[in-house]
Amino acid sequence: MIRVQLEDFDLGLELSKLSNGNHQIGGMVSFVGLVRDMAAGDSISAMTLEHYPGMTEKQLTEIDQTANERWELNASLIIHRYGRLEPGDNIVLVACASPHRESAFDACHFLIDWLKTKAPFWKLEETRDGGHWVEAQTKDDVAMARWMK
Repeated sequence: MIRVQLEDFDLGLELSKLSNGNHQIGGMVSFVGLVRDMAAGDSISAMTLEHYPGMTEKQLTEIDQTANERWELNASLIIHRYGRLEPGDNIVLVACASPHRESAFDACHFLIDWLKTKAPFWKLEETRDGGHWVEAQTKDDVAMARWMK
């Protein structure tokens, strides 16, 4: 399941809903991304995330389906926020549930790496010197490349 939303999410509630009543689940792995107050040595007062509605959901659905095809998952969840967020705010939740922990870990890691490099979101960081768009990082591309084998 995927959701792209302005609203915050409740981690406990989302994980509870993901596993509710499914006794085939042996392990659940989750990742929550938060807005930092520092990046590349600059103090960040806020971050604005933009996306293309419709296209974003389509691409997130496709990558979620890919994860479910590659690993034995009982359930998966991607929630990605957009809009203006402040340090400490939740940005993203990825959760994967599986009969076995290894599939849950691998699928969650794959989805996070994909979101970091391929998801159609644009980030504008606000610093004391003004706003600047966040550029792609080579290290993120290297992390994603290992899943392409």
